[in-house]
Amino acid sequence: MVQGWAAIVMGILSGSIPWFTMMVVHKRSKILQHVDDTLGVFHTHAVAGFLGGVTTGLFAGPVLCSLFVPVTNSRGAFYGGSGGMQFLKQVVGALFIISWNVVATSLICIVVGLIVPLRMPEEELAIGDDAVHGEEAYALWGDGEKYDSSKHGWYSDNEGTHHNTAPSGVTQNV
Repeated sequence: MVQGWAAIVMGILSGSIPWFTMMVVHKRSKILQHVDDTLGVFHTHAVAGFLGGVTTGLFAGPVLCSLFVPVTNSRGAFYGGSGGMQFLKQVVGALFIISWNVVATSLICIVVGLIVPLRMPEEELAIGDDAVHGEEAYALWGDGEKYDSSKHGWYSDNEGTHHNTAPSGVTQNV
C-alpha cells in the first residue's frame, strides 16, 4: 500500500523508464537487437512490472500496510527500519516470476514449435508485412502512415467503383 504521491511517482517511473528502454536501450543493445519484439512486450510488461513491484518495496507506507497486511512492521525501504526487507522480498518475488515465465514460455514455444513453425521463412521476412499480409503491422513515431483504404479494406478503384473486399495483395488464405 502506497500513498497517493508515491503512486504518482511510481506511475511516472513505470511509464517513462519502459519507454526509454524500448526506444533507446533496445536500439543500442546488441543482445536486444536479436529479439523480435515488434510490440515492445518486454518493455511494456517485464520492465514496467518489475518497476511496479520494486517501487512498491521502496514506497510502501507503514500505516497503510498495517491496515491491510497482516505482517507486522511492513514498510517500504524509504521508511527505514525493516523496510529494506520489504524491498528485498519484492525483488525476490519479481525474480521468481521472471524465472517462472522463462520456463513456462519456453515450454509453450517448444510444444507449439512441434506443431507449427514459430517463425516465417526468411524469404517472407525479407518481403515484409506489407507484401505478406497486405498491411503494415505497426507504424511508430508518426511515420506519416495513414489509413490506406486500397490496402486495408473498402476502397475505390480509378473508375470510382467501391469494393467491399480486400484489395489484391492481401493474404486471404489462412
